[in-house]
Amino acid sequence: MIHHLARLALVGVVAFGVLAAPLSGWSQAPADGDTAQKQMASLSWQRGPAEARIGTVASIRVAQGQAFLDGPNTRRFLEINQNPPRDNHYTLVGGDGSWFAVFYFENSGYVKDDEKLDADELLNSLKATDEPGNKERKRLGMPPLYTVGWHVPPHYDLTTKQLEWGMRLRSEDDARPIVNYTIRLLGRRGVVHATLVSDPEHLDRDIAEFKSALAGYAFQPGEKYAEFRAGDRVAEYGLAALVLGGAAVVATKTGFGKAIAKFVVVGVVALGSAVAALFRRLRRTA
Repeated sequence: MIHHLARLALVGVVAFGVLAAPLSGWSQAPADGDTAQKQMASLSWQRGPAEARIGTVASIRVAQGQAFLDGPNTRRFLEINQNPPRDNHYTLVGGDGSWFAVFYFENSGYVKDDEKLDADELLNSLKATDEPGNKERKRLGMPPLYTVGWHVPPHYDLTTKQLEWGMRLRSEDDARPIVNYTIRLLGRRGVVHATLVSDPEHLDRDIAEFKSALAGYAFQPGEKYAEFRAGDRVAEYGLAALVLGGAAVVATKTGFGKAIAKFVVVGVVALGSAVAALFRRLRRTA
């Protein structure tokens, strides 16, 4: 499904206690092309045009040529790509198979959006957590990762209620930056996380396509940010903490909590032509 997956990065912003899978398997050799294609083909793809559900809180229009995976199939999709499997995650794949985005809902409560963001201060906070974060990555059998700077500085759109940022990182053995692009969609009861996975060479193009796809995203009635009512649960943090790790920051109240915001799974899998061939075959049979 993804023909540019030679070097991709997927951010998993998770609280420390939520890690659900052993990390030793992440560096195992990928399946060969034929096996990967068969595994991808076995998934229950929902092809556009269609309306797809993101759990019980939201929906998204899947355009012609795009494809969507529900929770159980996304779990398997992540495994095939050698990322840790996660429940209640959902995947949208771009029309040419060059990018995909993973969505999930965090039931954090209503996040107040009256906070100003200081991009320089946030970047310094993230860089300060490189050392403790890399100690934990080493303990989990993962290579160190270092903050380089912003690709897209964090900013919030009051109209769409979307918080957006892109962060450049580098691994110890590769001078080429890894770019992770993230959007948080604020709702009445919490936040939908949307993480774009793309080849860095085509990231800006894919960001534009992904943001265009989000025009078809909507919270369900009763779940919209504007539908907040007195008595609803309010999150313990604001916009800046979402950039730094959200609930993880509050849960730990230490720098390590902020380090989790950079908990990146670097794609070691090159699914390559086998997956691109699958995507072409799916289009032919549509």
